[in-house]
Amino acid sequence: MVFEWIMKTKILRALAEPSRLQIVDLLRDGPLTVGEIVDRLHIRQPQASKHLRVLHEVGVVEFNAEANRLIYKLRSKPFKEFKFLVGTIP
Repeated sequence: MVFEWIMKTKILRALAEPSRLQIVDLLRDGPLTVGEIVDRLHIRQPQASKHLRVLHEVGVVEFNAEANRLIYKLRSKPFKEFKFLVGTIP
């Protein structure tokens, strides 16, 4: 139980950074490459990669390698867990 709360805390901390939250918002519409994220958010590639690495480390995104590109997409499980948590608040 404690581990679950630690992970949820890490996820919330990761999402507290505005650029990461913007990336999550973009990925709600479907998978994107790092280049597509860079173009849409007008940030540099190293910044986007850093934010995506943090989101991946906390389990919010996953990626598939295709040729020389990484394609990122949201994982639904962390968000379902938070929806359940918020839904239990009276």
